[in-house]
Amino acid sequence: MENPVIILGAQSVGTAALDSFLSNDVVVYCLLDDDAQLQNTEVNDVPVMGNTDNKDLLKLLGKKCEVFVATEDVASRRSLTGMLHDEYEVAPVNAIHARASVAEHAWLGHGILVGANAVVASTAKVGDGCIIGANAVVETKVEVGEYSQIGSGAILNTGVVVGDQAFIGSGAVVVAGVKIGKKARVGAGSVVVADVPANQTVFGNPAAKVG
Repeated sequence: MENPVIILGAQSVGTAALDSFLSNDVVVYCLLDDDAQLQNTEVNDVPVMGNTDNKDLLKLLGKKCEVFVATEDVASRRSLTGMLHDEYEVAPVNAIHARASVAEHAWLGHGILVGANAVVASTAKVGDGCIIGANAVVETKVEVGEYSQIGSGAILNTGVVVGDQAFIGSGAVVVAGVKIGKKARVGAGSVVVADVPANQTVFGNPAAKVG
């Protein structure tokens, strides 16, 4: 990547994205965050320079800078990505850590974070805006819907389908062929052996509905 990157979001996702870019010797121009307490501070020597809608900085996007959306909230990530598309005609770049392994024949959308030592296998498909934590494994023929989050160390076995905006907690295992519905949530450390309906939260080994 020749151009420097502006990261929208300076909290945990932004810090992970920064680490991924720096691991590849990509220059990060600055971070932007709407939390006033974070502004005029630094993350790993990179300044947090203002709000995520700072037009003076966002006008650099396209020819001079790339952008990555790293806000914590899914709705915010979707909203900011839409704004970037509509107002600046840019799509977020991917932040893939140098120690991650992404197969040549995996399919990735835009604005995806892949943490250190994570694996995305051949024929896996990962939609726009997804976050794949450090040490997570996405095996062959897995499909991960847009804006989903796969926690650190989670394992998605062959053929798993994860719906849009779903959340898979750290260390969870989803066994081969299971379908996780849209906006469903899987608790950390769970073992999922059966399909999870949309909007449902499951936890445990074997994972069962919560509440």
